[in-house]
Amino acid sequence: MSRQPATTRRTGRLLLALITRLHAYIGLLVAPFMLVAALSGIAYVMTPSLEAWLYRDALNGAQEGTAHPLAMQVEAAQHALNDSTLPAAVRPAPHPGGTTRVMFAAPGLGPSQHRALFVDPVTLEIKGDMTVYGTSGVLPLRTTLDLLHRELLMGDVGRYYSELAASWLWVAAFGGLALWLQRRRALRAQQGPAALRRRHATLGVLAALGLVFFSATGLTWSKWAGGNFAELRHAWGWSTPSVSTLLPETTSQAHGEHAGHGEHGQAQAPDASRLSLVDFDLALSAARSAGIDAGLVQIEPPRDAERAWRVAEIDRSWPTQVDQVALHPQTMAVIERTDFATFPLVAKLTRWGIDLHMGVLFGLPNQLLLAAIATCLVVLVCWGYTMWWRRMRATQHRPQETLSEVFVALPWSARLGVVTIAVALGLAMPVLGTSLLLFVVVDVLRWWAARRRAPALASRQ
Repeated sequence: MSRQPATTRRTGRLLLALITRLHAYIGLLVAPFMLVAALSGIAYVMTPSLEAWLYRDALNGAQEGTAHPLAMQVEAAQHALNDSTLPAAVRPAPHPGGTTRVMFAAPGLGPSQHRALFVDPVTLEIKGDMTVYGTSGVLPLRTTLDLLHRELLMGDVGRYYSELAASWLWVAAFGGLALWLQRRRALRAQQGPAALRRRHATLGVLAALGLVFFSATGLTWSKWAGGNFAELRHAWGWSTPSVSTLLPETTSQAHGEHAGHGEHGQAQAPDASRLSLVDFDLALSAARSAGIDAGLVQIEPPRDAERAWRVAEIDRSWPTQVDQVALHPQTMAVIERTDFATFPLVAKLTRWGIDLHMGVLFGLPNQLLLAAIATCLVVLVCWGYTMWWRRMRATQHRPQETLSEVFVALPWSARLGVVTIAVALGLAMPVLGTSLLLFVVVDVLRWWAARRRAPALASRQ
């Protein structure tokens, strides 16, 4: 009867040792990427006020006077560019004294980037001309910080760094929490230099929920894990709804007898004669009548003759307003709509999680909380390296326990469980799986080297 509990206790100690070694590997090899992500994230979330001041001339117009119709504002932007091309989108001034963004597609810009002319609705003066990015419409300073945080300004290759940090951050947080639960009594008794371990553990516990939040929301828009998550949401009907701008008559024709034969199955080129600048005002009026009542909206004209207008709310503060309508280009009747109130729960949580991560959901309090959690991560990394350095100096003549050594000591059932969990996580999060494989390779080499040195060390003693 006593043999089973003893075996269970031994397995528990070995699993704890496995978590300890894995936590050390994460801190040693992945923590630098976490540090960069934390510092760049702090810079990003704390710059809205600076950006509002830096670009105040472009963001602010006349405080008094009657605003001109959108048609005249778009025409002013076209005249400034000496180009009659229709804009890709227009964001009317969200409040009196603000400016309207007339956004054009331009060669050389990256995905989700537009050249925006900031038009004073009252005077029709061009107040600014700069590149804006994403649905949130961030300006050049935050765009640079956003790309630094996400991809180190290196394009798609740089996205591996942020996904690596996000993939391991939750593992580090839960691993640290498990270690604290097992060692909290011993940690309380530590004094002097050893007290750093207690402070590291305590701060990690306090920040654990925020770190897991960073990890989960960061992974939702990562390249590999985020792609898998998006496929899962789509398969289970949890995708974020969005209106289709394809006209109903086009949809029915696409399924007719000529569908897919030559040019009949392809979209027609834009017909400029079908659109007028006045349609921007008509589209906004029709959308307001249909319940699109947010101060922040974006109006997108049809891309071609088979598409509808799209008017979307883009206010992601609380309460979230992201309803959308598609409008027929001739009648301005609503042909399709999505309402945030009807979104699946997972889609709502994803929307709120991303907006919390970006610091826009609750404004300044949101930004301060994110900065505080990220600062905790910076401190944890620095303390972790300090502890590692002290341990290395104190144990430089003693071999360090490896993952492999602990793994082979586990019962076969525990080993099978560990491998199953590792494979499942690796398939769901390929960057985590690949880096874990590298950890194992390094660890096996260290284990092999330690076993070769063991006889020599024994003979010296």
